[in-house]
Amino acid sequence: MTDASGPRDIVLLVDDSPEALGFLTEALEQSGFSVLIATSGASALNIVDRITPDIILLDAVMPGMDGFETCLRLKAVASVSQVPVVFMTGLTETEHVVRALEAGGVDYLTKPINIDELRARIRVHLSNARSAQSARVALDAAGRHLLAVRGDGKIRWSTPQATRLVNAATGSDEGLDSVAVEIFRWMRQKDRPGVRDASFVIRQHGQASLHLSFLGAIGSDEYLFRLTAESKLSDDEILRQHFTLTHRESEVLLWIAKGKSNRDIGEILGLSSRTVTKHLEQIYVKLGVENRASAAVKAAHVLHAV
Repeated sequence: MTDASGPRDIVLLVDDSPEALGFLTEALEQSGFSVLIATSGASALNIVDRITPDIILLDAVMPGMDGFETCLRLKAVASVSQVPVVFMTGLTETEHVVRALEAGGVDYLTKPINIDELRARIRVHLSNARSAQSARVALDAAGRHLLAVRGDGKIRWSTPQATRLVNAATGSDEGLDSVAVEIFRWMRQKDRPGVRDASFVIRQHGQASLHLSFLGAIGSDEYLFRLTAESKLSDDEILRQHFTLTHRESEVLLWIAKGKSNRDIGEILGLSSRTVTKHLEQIYVKLGVENRASAAVKAAHVLHAV
């Protein structure tokens, strides 16, 4: 049962059988779920364009687009790529189970469906999905440039920071697609995915180079990479462009970010302490901060992002 006082989990039920739809809809609604119904794969795809379900229950055998093809297409939709899909079918051969899992399913139930077992599996998969989502949110909040791919090079997920970095480096909003191709080429090299902390470079035409570090396998078919970008600009040039600073102001800010005192900065740049202070006053105004610690944090954040 779900908590009646909170929002209901949404189940997308995809089946061409009116009897199965009626039986399952009634049982799931009595268990506290909100149920969306699709009688075909095409209908399911139309629904997820408007609403993102929490879990999808999918019949494998349907006329036209079968459940396996439907699952592949659902997993290609960004908003539902991480939504767990549970197959329901009378097919019991191992090849069908394997095909369902390869299509992106997380579980496989044989018909006739036992409602108690279905409820239990739904709870488990919802919990796992929320844990995975929480982990991604934590990575996003930490500003980590991470992405995960399958063995065939398809992107499983990417933190927003990694997506922005790739798009900036490639000059395209579809940058992840081109990066996925390069990752797949790298992974096809002999024994590469098993090399710990291995890394490689993707060079973009006239843009920054992307450095990808292989962090390891995090599932049976999921490989994690960390991204960094190599800019052709020096650190002080990056700060100068980002904050619209003068040449000298960007140099002072860079040394502030490195923890140097006004006296140290003056000696490094050949300036008096008074001149360094004057530059700092202008830097604070342009960065919208009140002290050197805040300025250092802002500068470090910009340098870390490129």
